[in-house]
Amino acid sequence: MLHLSEHQKKLLLLLADGEFHSGTELAALLEISRPGVWKQLKILAELGLKLIAVRGKGYRLEKALALLNENQILTSASHKARNLIKSFEIFDRIDSTNSYLLKRASLQAVSGSVCLAEQQTSGRGRRGRSWVSPYGHNIYLSVLWRFQTSPSAISGLSLAAGVAVIRALKNHYPHAFQLKWPNDIYFRQKKLGGILVEVSGESDGPCHAIIGLGLNTYVPEAEASTINQDWTDLSRITGQPACNRNELAGALLSELLTTIAEYEDTGLAGYLNEWRAYDCLKDKPAVLYAGQNSYGGVVTGIDDHGLLLLTLPDGTIKAFASGEISFNDR
Repeated sequence: MLHLSEHQKKLLLLLADGEFHSGTELAALLEISRPGVWKQLKILAELGLKLIAVRGKGYRLEKALALLNENQILTSASHKARNLIKSFEIFDRIDSTNSYLLKRASLQAVSGSVCLAEQQTSGRGRRGRSWVSPYGHNIYLSVLWRFQTSPSAISGLSLAAGVAVIRALKNHYPHAFQLKWPNDIYFRQKKLGGILVEVSGESDGPCHAIIGLGLNTYVPEAEASTINQDWTDLSRITGQPACNRNELAGALLSELLTTIAEYEDTGLAGYLNEWRAYDCLKDKPAVLYAGQNSYGGVVTGIDDHGLLLLTLPDGTIKAFASGEISFNDR
């Protein structure tokens, strides 16, 4: 994990506006030498930030940044969510917000621990896939929550978390966001984000869950070229070059924390109808991969336990608790 030094953080804040700043100006504001400025700029470049240098004009970032700010995030969160947050951390760079809280959970970290990062070096999606994480552009957050019940009793938590994310997005944007079973955020058959829930505990309880969210707000072209599935980001959806990440993070935490805190009482039943309304696969041809097997058919929806229902070519309906499903447009 990484926290930028005071000089590095101040330099990044100065450059975050996306405008040119001369080396002389930066040296004066940071109270360091010109070579010292260059050294700090190199460190920022190592984070993956694209820096542009023009003789006579100075340095600027390729794209302006809205850096994560604890006060702004918490101010944007609801009063209820702020009361549920017991620990709040922001990292400049971390291997994975989920991995960090998993370790913290083993050290008895409190329920309501929240972790965000500007960048993840080993962010994880479904089935161990890496999650592309350019510095300072997207949302990477995780929440640790402790439950008195068994792991099986919260098996539908990722679906409820998906509903929470859609609620937050709908409060900010007039677009028709959808959910793809079991835990992906979609827009027009392209992936916008994903939820990763990792549960540990005794078979009869108690247990704890790490609920992680990765949401694309803006993905630079260089990073986009490494993604091997249909994807999108909020910048492309809205046509706006940037969003207020702090405000959006606050809204996401408001919905997620409320949903997580209430889940032990409401269960999946409290979210089923809403999840079904956002289902982007219902009545569409799809292929589901489960282990070494694949099943083609038409998605019927989900049952009351959150299992995917697939109508096979012979007319039978098969329920799946897990698997990887893809649109079948052929």
